[in-house]
Amino acid sequence: MNMMSAMNVLTVSQLNKYIKDLISKDVVLSGLWVKGEISNFKNHYSGHFYFTLKDEKSLLKCVMFRSNASLLPFMPENGMKVIIRGYISVFERDGQYQLYAEEMQPDGIGALYIAFEKLKKKLEAEGLFDASRKRRLPFLPGAIGVVTSSTGAVIRDIINVLSRRFYNVNLKLYPVQVQGEQAAGQIAAAVRRFNELDNVDVIIVARGGGSLEELWPFNEEIVARSIYESRIPVISAVGHETDFTIADFVADVRAPTPSAAAELVMPERAVVENRLDGLRLRLRNAVMKKTSMERLLLKRIEGSVAFRQPLNKIYQDRMLLDVQKKYMQKALSALNTEYRNRLSLLAATLDTLSPLKSLARGYSITKSKKDGSLIKSIHAVSVGDRLEISLTDGRLGCTVDSIEGDNNG
Repeated sequence: MNMMSAMNVLTVSQLNKYIKDLISKDVVLSGLWVKGEISNFKNHYSGHFYFTLKDEKSLLKCVMFRSNASLLPFMPENGMKVIIRGYISVFERDGQYQLYAEEMQPDGIGALYIAFEKLKKKLEAEGLFDASRKRRLPFLPGAIGVVTSSTGAVIRDIINVLSRRFYNVNLKLYPVQVQGEQAAGQIAAAVRRFNELDNVDVIIVARGGGSLEELWPFNEEIVARSIYESRIPVISAVGHETDFTIADFVADVRAPTPSAAAELVMPERAVVENRLDGLRLRLRNAVMKKTSMERLLLKRIEGSVAFRQPLNKIYQDRMLLDVQKKYMQKALSALNTEYRNRLSLLAATLDTLSPLKSLARGYSITKSKKDGSLIKSIHAVSVGDRLEISLTDGRLGCTVDSIEGDNNG
């Protein structure tokens, strides 16, 4: 036998597919982060990016398809150091493994971005972002708590906006650092303190725009958990409209800017007053309409027979009751006559069957004096027994002198 015929000979395509399947089953290779320097970058007319990721010792072929490439906030270039999230797979046609890139960040902020994504996934899995737990903001809060810097432009913007919208707003500021190592702890403590005091109806956590590093305190887990545990609704207003932080995802409402948060938390006084005027007018019209309808109904009631002659129904029912009473008496009389006739018939039948009738025709009833039992046969008595014979007009006391049987018996 040829030795090759005994072996499992694979085609090149089969081997490449086998290797691809092995790599696809690897947990690490299915989702990883890789950093390196871009080289041989090519922006294909299809919108796909083809490039090589390299370091001092090795090269790695990479591809980013248009659906992901179009979402990048920058254009990759040769020599740019980046961090890429993706997965390893095999391009079967060339028998070459490569990195399929799904996200890309410049290496300068890559470490922070990875930490951001990891914490985001962790908290999301715990349910801190669930929409079902988010609360609606109060329509007209009696007091508004603000957690931000006391010296920045943010608090001035919030005050200016609130003053224009509702001049007598009750605002309580809890000053904190909004960047630096101490910021996250101070922000979390401020949110918790407002909950302890329970002296505001809503909390705004805010700061102005900045880099990822400057906004990082609002991506700390301690801040996220303080917002999640807050019994008071929280608005997150951190950075600009394009900036997103972990605090935004946990908060009950995310405002694109601090000024927008002030607009969300308090309606314009003029709008509220106009709304109240409209509701007041609608209420007055509704009351007038209801009163008019009730008056018409009252007039119809006043013209009705029941209102003009309230006893008429009673009189009609009384006459009907008299008629029913006559019918009932007539029925009872007929029923009484019928029962009397039936009783007479039964009495006549009973009289016919009465033993007294038999006595009247010459028959008698014989009983034992001893126990009063009826004597129906000569075998029930003996010579010398005392008997009582009942006739139609009295009874006879007798003694048995002799017993003679019937020859037919």
